[in-house]
Amino acid sequence: MHVKRDDLIHPELTGNKWRKLKYNLLQAKRENKETLLTFGGAYSNHIHAVASAGKLLGFKTIGVIRGERAPILSPTLEYVQSCGMSLHFVTRQDYRKKSELDFIKGLKNKLGDFYNIPEGGTNDLAIKGVQEIIDELDEAVPERDYVCTACGTGGTVAGLIKGENLGRSKQNAKTLGFPVLKNADWMYGDVLGLIKESEVKNWSLVLDYHFGGYAKYNKTLIDFIHDFKREFSIQLEPIYTAKLFYGIFDLVDKDFFPKGSTIVAIHTGGLQGLKGIKELAKSNDDNE
Repeated sequence: MHVKRDDLIHPELTGNKWRKLKYNLLQAKRENKETLLTFGGAYSNHIHAVASAGKLLGFKTIGVIRGERAPILSPTLEYVQSCGMSLHFVTRQDYRKKSELDFIKGLKNKLGDFYNIPEGGTNDLAIKGVQEIIDELDEAVPERDYVCTACGTGGTVAGLIKGENLGRSKQNAKTLGFPVLKNADWMYGDVLGLIKESEVKNWSLVLDYHFGGYAKYNKTLIDFIHDFKREFSIQLEPIYTAKLFYGIFDLVDKDFFPKGSTIVAIHTGGLQGLKGIKELAKSNDDNE
């Protein structure tokens, strides 16, 4: 198995978040926008990435955060504030309106003009950025059978599918997405909508490794993270990447992949989320 180390792109702006933001940031520059606004929860990797991008590239940033402001901010929200991001908390009911034009107009009336980046960063420009992973794999792992990624909104897996099947690549490796959400059958429709091509068959979602749902994990997964780091010197986190690699290893044990298959796993970063996971540190102490 090969690991595409997108977690090493940049110390603050890594993985699929950088890929998704790249062309959105260029578009914001073209439109002469000074402010980026986006959406997420208190532990959102995407919120973290947009704040980092704003600090690095000179944009003002606004994070529309789901739910009421907690008395003590999460490590993620503390970090984004340190980057200069303004936080705007909305009720969960209002947050569901994040894609509605009237809601966006109301935010502009209240907060001023901005370039709107959707929750998770997933749009056509994000897909374009993710497709570039396949161009890099054509040089690094030209003969491959499977490309695997964790997924939350479907944007990353959609970009990989387009890159393998509709882009310049000649490999046509099968793309496997490992949703980190429970009951993620809906993602099939969303991915098809993002790739805008219903005839692409060479992909699938593996729905069995969510560990209970988004941001859910257990001791088995935490122990897997520590074992993986000891054996391969690669750090994982329990929200996305650990579920991906656990799933791949389990499928190998179950002979899911034909013998001799070349598998590429995309390490999508997200390691900043480790700061708020006390169970990870406790498990590490128990192992020493």
